[in-house]
Amino acid sequence: MFKKIYEKFKTFISENCRELILILGFYVFMTYPLPYFILVSGGTIDVSDRVDITEEYQQKGSFNLAYVNELRGTLPTVILSHIIPDWTLYKEEDYAFDEDENTAEIVARDRFLLSESMQNATKVAYEAADKDFSIKNEEYYIYYVYNFVKEYSLLRVGDKLISYDGMNFDDIEIYREYVQNKEVGDEIEITFERNGQKKDTILKVYEEDGQKYTGFQIFPLLEYETDPEIKFHFSKNESGSSGGLTIALAIYNKLTKEDITNGLKIVGTGTIDQSGTVGAIGGVEYKLAGAVKAKADVFIVPTGDNYETVKNITAEKGYKIKIIEATTFQQTVKDLQEYTKSVK
Repeated sequence: MFKKIYEKFKTFISENCRELILILGFYVFMTYPLPYFILVSGGTIDVSDRVDITEEYQQKGSFNLAYVNELRGTLPTVILSHIIPDWTLYKEEDYAFDEDENTAEIVARDRFLLSESMQNATKVAYEAADKDFSIKNEEYYIYYVYNFVKEYSLLRVGDKLISYDGMNFDDIEIYREYVQNKEVGDEIEITFERNGQKKDTILKVYEEDGQKYTGFQIFPLLEYETDPEIKFHFSKNESGSSGGLTIALAIYNKLTKEDITNGLKIVGTGTIDQSGTVGAIGGVEYKLAGAVKAKADVFIVPTGDNYETVKNITAEKGYKIKIIEATTFQQTVKDLQEYTKSVK
């Protein structure tokens, strides 16, 4: 039986070889990745699914992250980006610090930015809610490596720093002081970890504008001990810093008795630093479109150009959505409280 099936299959391949090769070639041609990304209208994610706090207060409404859909550049998507008005084409190099960075390094750095958002959001929200938190652990990772260092060093974005010249890497300022006391051209042995394996590499000391350096940037990853305990559940394909403000608002609302959503669907975007200052983001027009599509009641947007863009689009298209301009976390909470109380 199997022999007959095999013979039929072989005959079919032989008789249709040319057509099959053409089909396979067409498929590869149409799906082969090009060095572009295409931004299209995004959507929203309920932060309640990403943030858990023990004994948290319940809310009637929801805080939602705004995101942009990002398509990988292929022949069809690049062509469509020139046809569909709301699709915007970007070169892959626009996402990188330099043209020699690959996609893996870009993705790794974007994951760090999400981690930073969670760190800052936790600090800001717990302080505002007068809840206890402290730094439990601090680790250091490679955030960026200069090209001339890549030529001779093994370090890459995402590597975890373990030690330098046999000393534990547990304080970034001590490492910087150590480098300043070296001579230009001196070598420092760095031990790092990648995919669970420890490796060693050598870095040279350079000098520029009176400061000595070793050619890479460091990201400090903090682990907080909080009361009540908090846990995050972001997936591996979620990254970036633009959700910081919304994450902070969601945490704060779970920590405090008053429900500042007051039953409304709130979508927000904007970075946040450790002081609670809100920063601008990219793709705000796509995030606004996603919020409107998701039937949000409120859209929170960073002050400045982001706010002006959203205000103009909302007026031009007649969107029925409340826009709140965000400068700081504290101001945003106050304005949001005032609005949600006024409509319910």
